[in-house]
Amino acid sequence: MGNTLTCCVSPNASPKLGRRTGQAEPDYESEIYEAAAGDAVAVAPAPAAVEPAELDFGAGEGHHLQHISDREMPEELALESNPSDHPRASTIFLSKSQTDVREKRKSNHLNHVSPGQLTKKYSSCSTIFLDDSTVSQPNLRTTIKCVTLAIYYHIKNRDANRSLDIFDERSHPLTREKVPEEYFKHDPEHKFIYRFVRTLFSAAQLTAECAIVTLVYLERLLTYAEIDICPTNWKRIVLGAILLASKVWDDQAVWNVDYCQILKDITVEDMNEMERHFLELLQFNINVPASVYAKYYFDLRSLADDNNLNFLFAPLSKERAQNLEAISRLCEDKYKDLCRAAMRRSFSADNFIGVQRSNAILS
Repeated sequence: MGNTLTCCVSPNASPKLGRRTGQAEPDYESEIYEAAAGDAVAVAPAPAAVEPAELDFGAGEGHHLQHISDREMPEELALESNPSDHPRASTIFLSKSQTDVREKRKSNHLNHVSPGQLTKKYSSCSTIFLDDSTVSQPNLRTTIKCVTLAIYYHIKNRDANRSLDIFDERSHPLTREKVPEEYFKHDPEHKFIYRFVRTLFSAAQLTAECAIVTLVYLERLLTYAEIDICPTNWKRIVLGAILLASKVWDDQAVWNVDYCQILKDITVEDMNEMERHFLELLQFNINVPASVYAKYYFDLRSLADDNNLNFLFAPLSKERAQNLEAISRLCEDKYKDLCRAAMRRSFSADNFIGVQRSNAILS
């Protein structure tokens, strides 16, 4: 996994998208900027005049670079407010979605609505059903649907309309065509958010893991900068999170100039400025621990179950069972080798005679 962040101003395309030259370029703008249909109304206020803090690197007496440990919050406060940093903190999107899930279940119970035909398949003694999504290799289509559903609940159940000018689409539009003011007064539907993200992932050839990291950075931004994602800023916040996640996750990342080929009316300078502000608001904390990544993956699966976005299940075949057994055996062998290496290192201690093992008693 790469960790190099770049701001590209070169007119040439990146190596990742360079292999697509020669093909007819689809028009993504017409698909991205379709009118969002929805009944819910949420008036978006003018953006707050808040600018990200600037670091003072000036020389002289009293000017010094603050140590990272001095900027860390107490563990109790950090666990409560930074779910994107700590695996024990609850994800924000899952808690925001629970309100709608409870109301839907209560409504179905009061109105005696039948759940209908069960679409989810369950394993039995004779048949085992497995999906094609794992924490290390998630299914791309289903993962994007879950991530965009999490963004939808962020927008719908937001606490306020706090924003920053750099993310406001009215100040920094993504298209030269005039967008009606009515567009910013309604929450976008889930299918509209999904279409926007899917277009970017398809054009930039991004992976499902990148989608999960995108959601981590999005919630980290909302927590660190104390802002809300709303109809006026959700596109630019999502675009900035995707831009950063693709550079951190992919070894051969998409350059900023390539996104200008997808969103043809945006400039490289605007992309660079948005990326720079995004990093400053994150306090340059782009680390995503494996435990946090796994927490977001399984919470996205819980979100899918609550909203009937079932993963594609298929019966376990003989060939796939053999492949899973081979992978399991390979992991077991690696674990044994690590244990042997650890035991050999322990024998170098002084006055260490040997390892005493006791027989286990099974009752």
